[in-house]
Amino acid sequence: MRIVAFTISAAVAVLGGLGIVAPTALLSVADVFLTSQGLWLAAALRIVLGSALVLAASGSRFPRALRVIGVVIVVAGIATPLIGVERARAMVEWETARGPAAMRIPAAFALAMGLFLAYATAPRRHPLG
Repeated sequence: MRIVAFTISAAVAVLGGLGIVAPTALLSVADVFLTSQGLWLAAALRIVLGSALVLAASGSRFPRALRVIGVVIVVAGIATPLIGVERARAMVEWETARGPAAMRIPAAFALAMGLFLAYATAPRRHPLG
């Protein structure tokens, strides 16, 4: 599970970095999730990441933090389809109406969270000898 958690966490960090460098490019990624099937996909990805974090927590660098973050992500995944496509579109439109500078704020959070989770779940190096 650590590999799954690490891989998804690294992807979150990459998307966060993309959002900082080219915030409007992130809109094409968001469009994928602004459909009925896209919301279910987003929910599934959140549930998989959250579950992977909870399961990988015991072997991680920050077990308690990963358990808490994992549970929060699972709950967010369960709630995602309840938002609805129209509300999700309205949220994206609200964010984009504030311009690229404002779009960088959640992207920076995603980058930081993705990097933290990737570090926490990354395989540990063993000292030589």
